Amino acid sequence: MHVMKKYELIEHTADIGLKARGVTLAEAFANAALGMFSLVAELKNVCEKESRHVEVKADDIEGLLFEWLNSLLYYFDVDMLLFRRFDIMDFEDTRLAATCYGEQYDSTRHSLRMGVKSATYHQLEVNKEMNTVRVIFDV
Repeated sequence: MHVMKKYELIEHTADIGLKARGVTLAEAFANAALGMFSLVAELKNVCEKESRHVEVKADDIEGLLFEWLNSLLYYFDVDMLLFRRFDIMDFEDTRLAATCYGEQYDSTRHSLRMGVKSATYHQLEVNKEMNTVRVIFDV
């Protein structure tokens, strides 16, 4: 059985990016979030102690990806929450609702990797036919 990679990193001059895929486009969005948090921290010691309901809206599907990832980064920046699982319940071209699971950053158990400032519109791509997304992060 062939196991599909959830995401792969993309080399970029000053920033870092990733390409995520899924069986569905919603799964690709979830895998992009997983990839983003794997850039922020080592996720193997992150437990699913807390959850947050996250809803985002945008004018188009690319904007939705941008808003989704930056909303999740907001939870890290403000509450120091590291997420490792993303259950997307409602997914449309302009709206997404998900429950995200993880826990607050604990310096005794978690190691941070890099500071991801935000997702950017630079080379942002959502491919509905292939269920893939590409995003470059400002680090």
